[in-house]
Amino acid sequence: MTEQVVETGEVRAAGRAAGESQFLGRTRELKELRADIERAGLDTLSGRKAPRARVLLIAGRPGSGRTALAEELVRQVAERYPDGVLRARLTDPDGTPVPVGRAARDLLTALDREAPAGAPEDDLTGSLREALADRRALLLLDDAADAGQVDALLPDTPDCLVVAVSGGPLTGISDVRPCTLGGLDAKSGVELLARHTGAVRITVDPRAAEGLAEECQGQPAALMLAGGWLAARPKAAVSDLAKQLRSEEPGGTALSRVFRLAHAALPSTAARMLRLLALAPAGLVDPQTASALAGCSVSSARKALDDFVALGFLHAVDSPLPQYEVPACLHPHLRLLARHHERPAELQLARARMLERTVRLLQACRAITETDSPLARQKLLDMPRALRFPTPRAAAEWLDLTRPALLAAARLAVADGELDTLARRLMSQLVRAMAAHVGTRAAAPDLYEIHGLVLDVAERRGLPRERAAALLNLGDLDARAGRTADALARYRAALDAGREVNDTYATGRAMESVGGAHQELGDFDRAADWFGRALTERLARGERADAARLYGRIAAAHTHAGRYGEALRNWRSAVAGHRKNGDLAAQARALGELARVQEYAGGPEESLRTCREAVELARRAEDPRLQAALHLRVADVLDLLGDPASAGLHRGAAERILGESNLQNEPDACEIRTASAED
Repeated sequence: MTEQVVETGEVRAAGRAAGESQFLGRTRELKELRADIERAGLDTLSGRKAPRARVLLIAGRPGSGRTALAEELVRQVAERYPDGVLRARLTDPDGTPVPVGRAARDLLTALDREAPAGAPEDDLTGSLREALADRRALLLLDDAADAGQVDALLPDTPDCLVVAVSGGPLTGISDVRPCTLGGLDAKSGVELLARHTGAVRITVDPRAAEGLAEECQGQPAALMLAGGWLAARPKAAVSDLAKQLRSEEPGGTALSRVFRLAHAALPSTAARMLRLLALAPAGLVDPQTASALAGCSVSSARKALDDFVALGFLHAVDSPLPQYEVPACLHPHLRLLARHHERPAELQLARARMLERTVRLLQACRAITETDSPLARQKLLDMPRALRFPTPRAAAEWLDLTRPALLAAARLAVADGELDTLARRLMSQLVRAMAAHVGTRAAAPDLYEIHGLVLDVAERRGLPRERAAALLNLGDLDARAGRTADALARYRAALDAGREVNDTYATGRAMESVGGAHQELGDFDRAADWFGRALTERLARGERADAARLYGRIAAAHTHAGRYGEALRNWRSAVAGHRKNGDLAAQARALGELARVQEYAGGPEESLRTCREAVELARRAEDPRLQAALHLRVADVLDLLGDPASAGLHRGAAERILGESNLQNEPDACEIRTASAED
C-alpha cells in the first residue's frame, strides 16, 4: 500500500514504522512548550499550591498546523500522564461552538464514568472535575472557540495538563502559557513539499521550491495542497505552480489562493463532489455519504475520496471502515464554493439524498438484528447490496463509528427546517438502531438529545401526536435519571398534547406515567387516582392485559400508603385479570404480591397458602427466576410462623433452581419483577 494519511502539518505514511512520528519542523515551539510544563506557575511563585491544571495554549489561524503541533506535544509528554490522554473538539466544522455539556459528556464517557441523560451542564462539568480529581491525565481541547469552553472543562488538580488549541488568546484563564504559530521554516516547508512530489523535483530546482513555500507562507495546509497538485502532475515544474500562484488575484490568505487553484484544476465531476462534501455532518465522510451527495456509485465515491486524500483535500481517518475527514481549515472554503457554484435547490436535493441514504442504512442496521422474523429477513434481502451489512457485528461497528456523524446529521436536519419529514424519519430509525444494538439504557444520553430534536420539530410544525411521543420519551429518561419533578411536568404536557388529537395511546400512557411520578414522589393518593384514570381508559377500550397490570399498580400505591384492604382488593382483581388472559407468569407475580400484603395485614397462614399457589403457577409457567423468588417468600413466611426446618427446604429449592438455570450469580436473581417495577 502506498496510500498516505495526511494531517495538517504532519504526514504519516502507511509504510513507515508504527508509532514513528512524521511531524515536521516546529522545533523551537516544541522546546518552549515542554519548558513551559516544567516552569513554575504564578501560584507556585507566590507560595500557594496551584488550584487547577496548567493550560498550554497553541494559537494560530486554521491551516497553520496548530492541531498537529498539539498532537506532537501530546505524543512526546504522554508517558508522564499515566491516566491517559483525553481529547475533545470544541468547535464543529461549520464554526458552531460545541456546547460545553456535550464535550463534558464525551470526556466522561472516555473515562468510563456515567453521565445521566439530560443532566445539566454544571452537573456534567462537576462530574468531570470529580472524575479527574485523583488522576494524572492530559486533556487536548482542540479548536476552542472561547475561554469559557476551556475554563468549564479545566480539572481542579495541578497533576493534570491541558493543551488547548485556539485561534486567539484565552483571556480570562489565569497563567495560560501561549504559543503563537506562524508559518513553517523554509527547510521544513520544502521538505513537506518533497514528501508529495519526491526529492528529485525539489533537488532540480531548490530555489523554486523555496519560492513556492514562501508563496504558501509556510502554512502546512497550503503546502500540502500545493504538493498534491504537483504530485498529480509529474511533468509540471515546481516553478510552474509558483508562477500560477503569483498570477492569482490578490487578496485572501495563502491557503485560499492555493485551494482555489487546486479546486479549479479538478475535473468537473470531482470538483462538484468536493464542494458537496461541505454538507457532510461533522465533517465526516464515508463512501456511502459521498455517493448520496454526488449521486454516483459507492465504488466511484470511494475512489474519488482516496484521490482527494492524495491531493490534500481530505484526511483519512484511522478506522476499521473507510472514513474520511474534511479538514476544519478547508470547510469554510468548501461552503463558499458550494454556495457560488451550486443552486440552492441542488444543495437541498443533495442533503435530501444524503438523509435518505442514511435512513436506509439505519433500517438495514436494525433489520440485521431481527433475523428471527421472516418479514424482516425478506425486507433486508430486498435492499440493494451496497446498503446491507454482512453480520450484526458489522452493523454495530458501523453504528458506533458513525455515531458522531449520525447525531450531527440529526442536528443539521432539524436546524435546516426544510426537510422535517426526512429529519423525523432519520431520528426514528436512529432511535430504533441504537435500541437494537446498544440498548435504551446505554444509549440514553444520545436518545435524550434525539427526542429533544423530535420535540423541536413537532412544536415547529404543530404536530401534537409527535409532541406527545417526544415528551413521553423525555419524561421516561428524566424519571430514570432521578429528575422526577421534571418527568412529571413532561408527562402532564404529553397528556395535554395527546388529548388535543384524541390519541388514546398517548393519553393512557401519560396518565399512567403521571401516576408513576406521583408514586415516586411519595404522593400515593394521587398515584392511585391517576392509575385509576388510566385503568378506566383501558377498560373502556377492552385492553385487558393493560387493565390487569394497572390493577397491580393501584394495589402497589395503596400498599405503600398502608391501605391494605384496598391493596388486597386490587391485587385480587389483577390476579383475576391475568387468569382470564392466560398469563401464568403474571398471575404468579400478582399472587406473590397479594401474599406479601396478606402478611402485612396480619394473615401469615393465608399468605402461606397464596405463596404456595403462586409457586405452582410459576412452575407451570416455566419461569425459574420467579419460582426461586417465590420459594424464598414461602421460606420467609414459614420463618414467621415458626417453622425454620420447612423454611430451609424452600431456600434450598430456590438455590437449586437458580443453580440449574445458571442464574445464581445474577444480581436480583430472586427479585419478583412485578408489572409496576417493569414500568
